[in-house]
Amino acid sequence: NGYAMRLLQISLLAIFLLTTRLVISAESVKILVQSSPLAGSQYYAVNKLWNHIRPGDRLTLVRETNNRHDRNAVRVDWNNQPLGYVPRTENRAVAKALDAGEQLEGRVSRLRDDPDPWQRVEFEVYLIL
Repeated sequence: NGYAMRLLQISLLAIFLLTTRLVISAESVKILVQSSPLAGSQYYAVNKLWNHIRPGDRLTLVRETNNRHDRNAVRVDWNNQPLGYVPRTENRAVAKALDAGEQLEGRVSRLRDDPDPWQRVEFEVYLIL
């Protein structure tokens, strides 16, 4: 039921507060949920946008419920430009949170000029309270 789910969320929040990085700004509290490499960037606009993307830039997480390759697919966009995806091995919790209406935010955490597309962009996912 809804009460049990909310109690579980509050318990998980308490665990996150004790074990993760917490960002507090004037308008909200952000809890770091995960840090991931950007998957599939070689197929999207990363190369074209490389000189414009900066660490700290906001990323939009877009749930793709009808993605035929991955039922938990979460696309990562920068300024309405698709950059890639949350890796399949790390997207289940993010997909469930988005499906449940939780407010999540992505941020570019690291950029590397590396030929391996999995090493080029690292991003963080935050839960907004």
